[in-house]
Amino acid sequence: MKYRTVLERAFAHALHYLEHLDQTSVSATASLADLRTRLARPLAHEGMDAVHVIDELVADVDGGVVGTVGGRFFGWVVGGAVPAALAADWLTSTWDQPTALYASGPAEAVIEEVCGQWLKELLGLPPVASFALVTGCQMAHVTCLAAARHALLDRQGWDVERKGLAGAPHIRLVSSNQRHGSIERAVRLLGLGSDHVVDLPVNEEGQLEARELSRALQADRHRPTIVVLQAGDINIGAYDPFAELIPLAHASGAWVHIDGAFGLWAAASPMYRHVLTGVAQADSWATDGHKWLNVPYDCGYVFVVDSKAHRASMSHRASYLTHDTEARDQIDWTPEWSHRGRGVATYAAIRQLGKQGIADLIERTCQHAHSLVTRIGALPGAEVVWKPQINQGLVRFLSEKPEATNADHDRQTESVIARVVESGEAFFSGTTWRGKRCMRVSVCNWQTNSADVERAINAVQQALAR
Repeated sequence: MKYRTVLERAFAHALHYLEHLDQTSVSATASLADLRTRLARPLAHEGMDAVHVIDELVADVDGGVVGTVGGRFFGWVVGGAVPAALAADWLTSTWDQPTALYASGPAEAVIEEVCGQWLKELLGLPPVASFALVTGCQMAHVTCLAAARHALLDRQGWDVERKGLAGAPHIRLVSSNQRHGSIERAVRLLGLGSDHVVDLPVNEEGQLEARELSRALQADRHRPTIVVLQAGDINIGAYDPFAELIPLAHASGAWVHIDGAFGLWAAASPMYRHVLTGVAQADSWATDGHKWLNVPYDCGYVFVVDSKAHRASMSHRASYLTHDTEARDQIDWTPEWSHRGRGVATYAAIRQLGKQGIADLIERTCQHAHSLVTRIGALPGAEVVWKPQINQGLVRFLSEKPEATNADHDRQTESVIARVVESGEAFFSGTTWRGKRCMRVSVCNWQTNSADVERAINAVQQALAR
């Protein structure tokens, strides 16, 4: 079968989609029933022409693709894809390298080596740290905490990779009560158990304080402990005071892991890197590429100071594998055996943007987030709940009912969010923060500009008027 015709058709469809983002609803317009009716055809006995497959696929998903790659998507924490990263990702699929080993994809193995060094420099992390590219921050947490589990139990004379966890000393994980749910999932996947997670209260700024951490550490001082600190929490972008907390945790023998899914990227900006003072003292870090770096899904990054623990928790040897004595084999550092060449898009994005371009991206999106929150919050019937210190903020919409309750305000907030999303002009998502239903404002996309901000504010204004 020839490739050219079908790839040219796919290219035409892709360009049409990208070039019409400004004229297209950012929200899905097709219903679940519509999509199932179009896509759930009977499994055919005979195949069909490849071009016909692509044309029908594009037609069938019409209205079911959310405009996350455009500049008017402000839900959750989702970036887009800079042009070089998108093009590189196409090439990654074209080359189709099984990048578990240098032997199975030499160029992509070296690309990943380079990416690891560049990422550590951009994020201000120790040059000696080992690294890995994984699906996202969920598996980055799993990888980092697996290294922590190995190191902590090794200190107790327990080989967890050989003996498993039955009979092993129980590891506890201490974090703030604002931690992301991916931490709990990592704990469950690693067999550490959610009953061994200790959630501590935060202050008014959303930060874990030294006295709370110290009290928790002293309560069971001889127990192997992982401390997870936040570099940008999901609702308000709060950063824990690393320079104070990390030495405190280390003094008790704890491993310190940083959840920096998006917030670790503030290190790339001279304007914002102060929020990360002291973070380089930690033992491991997890962040995403598909958020603020704007590479295509899926892409997460792992960094671990104790490279021996990292490798011991992941590596595998078999006689049929071809290992290289000089080059880096990805399988030694990731939980995946089959491994997509995620480094290619990362490499391309960093080369396109450069240090200055990444800093500009961080600073520009933070400024847009500030404008969105403060200007929407100033509209009649709205209020600012949290003004962004980086790219995350919260607003709330107030019921006009006499003697309205919090429940009334919650319903009004949900209603306004739904109207905005339904309009297709902008996409926001909701959250409950300190007992109040709020609209989250999250700006990560490289394409977001002042015109997108104006359209989003106008959409909210119109939703409030309905």
